[in-house]
Amino acid sequence: MQDLPGKVAVVTGGAAGIGRALGERFATEGMKVVLADIDEPVLEVTVKELQDRGLDVIGVPTDTSRYESVEHLRDATLEQYGAVHLVCNNAGIPSGSDGNLWEHHLNDWRWAVDVNVFGVIHGINAFVPTLLEQGGPGHVVNTSSSNGAFYPLYNSAVYTTTKAAVTTITECLWGQLRSLGAPVTASVLLPSTRTGGILNTGIFRPGRNRPEKYSRPGQPPPEGRDALTPTIDSLKAAGEEIKFADLSEVADVALEGILEDRFWLTLPSERSAEMIDARAASMRDRTPPDYLLAASGWNVPKK
Repeated sequence: MQDLPGKVAVVTGGAAGIGRALGERFATEGMKVVLADIDEPVLEVTVKELQDRGLDVIGVPTDTSRYESVEHLRDATLEQYGAVHLVCNNAGIPSGSDGNLWEHHLNDWRWAVDVNVFGVIHGINAFVPTLLEQGGPGHVVNTSSSNGAFYPLYNSAVYTTTKAAVTTITECLWGQLRSLGAPVTASVLLPSTRTGGILNTGIFRPGRNRPEKYSRPGQPPPEGRDALTPTIDSLKAAGEEIKFADLSEVADVALEGILEDRFWLTLPSERSAEMIDARAASMRDRTPPDYLLAASGWNVPKK
């Protein structure tokens, strides 16, 4: 997709973190941007800040776990701008699960699957027919994670599992759109930056905005549990360099990939290549997945 000025982008999870960075980047390229988020107060602040800079941005409160809410997002977008060209299914949550996989409460799984997996499915079902009916160009970007592709974290089973599902869904979507010869394509975003560092997003606030229907005994508080401090402590103990990534770099990588029609919106790295090779070798040789034991941290460069 080229000639971005005037085109319309929708970004879920757009009030903060990577979603905000994506929306801001698209808007500075001259796109009309619809930010969607379940956190209405934060969404309102973000939209006002961007509008005050002269950017063409609106906000639509959206619960991506509910299909009718995503349908409303689509309809609100079309009512405001008359078209949609780029859809970023970016909203995602850490479930705040505790203990080993067999000890996770089922509502931790249900919440993460409903947001991280069905949120993407809902976005595809609501928007792709419109993208196709318009006759293109169109692009769908689904946010996964390196943990859901080549860098699985065995001690974060819920998050890793849901993000792996997003990667596979996007591969299937790309294949089906390509087989149709449609002027619409798909990419998977595995957030990365050129300068490296910890991606300090909502992922380090597990339990925040958790709906009552997913409640469980001992769950993180409504404002979220601080998972960043223990992560930093563990990385320091492992001798890792501690620095934080600039989320605008993630948006830059995403935009470059969209303009170049790349499927994998991420940067190559020696560390990811090692993990890919180790996983492939384990499959080929039918050996234990020892590479899992080497995985630690979130997008922190190896010293």
